[in-house]
Amino acid sequence: MSYEPLGQGLWYFLTSFVGTLGFAILLHAPKRAWLPASLIGAMTYTLYWSLKQLSLDEAASMFLAALFGSLLAQFCARKMRMIATIFLLLSVVALVPGLGLYRCMEQLGHQQYALGAQTGILTMAGILMMALGIGVGSFLFKLVVSGTKKIMPGGKQK
Repeated sequence: MSYEPLGQGLWYFLTSFVGTLGFAILLHAPKRAWLPASLIGAMTYTLYWSLKQLSLDEAASMFLAALFGSLLAQFCARKMRMIATIFLLLSVVALVPGLGLYRCMEQLGHQQYALGAQTGILTMAGILMMALGIGVGSFLFKLVVSGTKKIMPGGKQK
């Protein structure tokens, strides 16, 4: 199937939205979190896809998309007064490289050890970048939020 880039980007946005919504339902996320979490997940995956279209490295694309998703998830959790874990999990579920893990296991099962190892290393690098993006995003958000709180005399926060 060939699409023009804008149409393909819209297609990826819609399918990642539906996939994230499905996971929100499956994981029994609160109903009021379904729409914002699905939008964050769709934007995160669409950003990842867009960065790949701009010839950015797989690992860098994964890191930047996870960072973006983490920042949005933290912001949304704060605004909706919900725990961030709900939004963090759903913001990156579409990024999980399940196909890479499957291909790695399939290649190892067919005794293609060199190819399986190469696929596994690339997949694990993507997973590592996703974890780093989430961690850095959470850290940066907390750094910015804690920097905006005013400290009163006596150490109390306002």
